[in-house]
Amino acid sequence: MATHRHCLPLLLVAAAALAAVPARAALGGGRGPLLGGWNPIPDVSDSHIQELGGWALGQAKHQKLAADGLRFRRVVRGEQQVVSGMNYRLYVDAADPAGRTVPYVAVVYEQVWTRTRQLASFNPVPRAH
Repeated sequence: MATHRHCLPLLLVAAAALAAVPARAALGGGRGPLLGGWNPIPDVSDSHIQELGGWALGQAKHQKLAADGLRFRRVVRGEQQVVSGMNYRLYVDAADPAGRTVPYVAVVYEQVWTRTRQLASFNPVPRAH
């Protein structure tokens, strides 16, 4: 009987450890992306990502968030967030009328199955001093 009393705490600790594994994975300790969190876009050279960056600049010019003279160059990096659809945070290199690179951060919401796409923000990247 005494042996069984000593096993109970050990069994409780083992059960708690097993229960913590899925919780740790859900909090980002697992291998997959953190649900609801921002994760790096694995391949920003993907044609869809590059098209989104160009679309974002076009929308920003249309909404007067960016100068008309800017031209899209490329998306240089980005992050994505799974929501009811996908949020993208895209770091876009644009060219000003003189040809100088001007970096911007665009946040785009896209829901492919409803063909919804919205520009949430388009802001210049603050320059480091």
